[in-house]
Amino acid sequence: MSYGRLRPYLNKAFAPDFEGHCSTEIFPIKPSSVVSREYLLYWLLADETMDRINETCTGARMPRADMDEVLDFDFPLPPLFEQQRIVGVLDEAFDGLAIATANAERNLRNARALFESHLQSVFTQRGEGWVEKRLAEVSQDFGRGKSKHRPRNEPKLYNGPYPFIQTGDISNSDHWLLDYTQTYSEFGLAQSRLWPKGTICIAIVGATVGETAILNFEACFPDSVIGIVVNEQIADNEYVEFLLQAFKTLLKEKGKGTARDNINLGTFENQMFPFPSLKQQKEIAATFNALRANIQRLEAIYPQKLVALRELKKSLLHQAFSGKL
Repeated sequence: MSYGRLRPYLNKAFAPDFEGHCSTEIFPIKPSSVVSREYLLYWLLADETMDRINETCTGARMPRADMDEVLDFDFPLPPLFEQQRIVGVLDEAFDGLAIATANAERNLRNARALFESHLQSVFTQRGEGWVEKRLAEVSQDFGRGKSKHRPRNEPKLYNGPYPFIQTGDISNSDHWLLDYTQTYSEFGLAQSRLWPKGTICIAIVGATVGETAILNFEACFPDSVIGIVVNEQIADNEYVEFLLQAFKTLLKEKGKGTARDNINLGTFENQMFPFPSLKQQKEIAATFNALRANIQRLEAIYPQKLVALRELKKSLLHQAFSGKL
């Protein structure tokens, strides 16, 4: 493959094919008749070319490429028919990569939609023997968290050994709450309370209202969170958390109408929820967990697939302009 300087193969006007104006941040290029526009575009998109262009940049606040230097770059210049062949191969390959990316995105969306659909169908269709109960009826402990001290930002409350759960931690969780961003000191614990592992947490204030998760460790939380410790003889905590996920939209609606969305404890005390037998609750929770595992697998694979597709695109561009395509 022969090489030539870029400048001689560009139309001196550097004009696009349509009338218009470009800002000073745009450098329009129009190739001469011996260079395919699409071929030149693919060459400019190649990592090696982008790196060389970036190396010409100057300026701290708004780096700009030195286009005089860029126009003196050497670039691979095969005959026009070979440029067109390369463009055809890359067009076909990149169309396939775009389809593969779209398929990966669709598979992930479909898996999430399937989970949500199954969640809603289980609790709307229900089954024989299901009964309506209030959460307090299936709980050993049911109430709001405690954070008595004022001001709440008193430094001596924090940075101790006791996890302190906030509404954002609940919102960032997926069924189980595995991590936290703040801790209470002994002083903090003294004005709060420690809820046991397995407690269901419900955010009842602000943007996260209605979000739920199950504690995977002992923790404190403020009165902007409701805690539910289920009676294990009649209820399964995983079932109850999935149940609350299904009712989240309804609960959020009940929390609207004030300057800051919130759900009071009375909303949960009065709301009736469907409960099958304990055995069925565990079976339903196991089904949801299996669906969750599949979604998590897809969510783990999806970024890897995107990285692989991007690397393949880079490889194809490198091969195209090194004579190996």
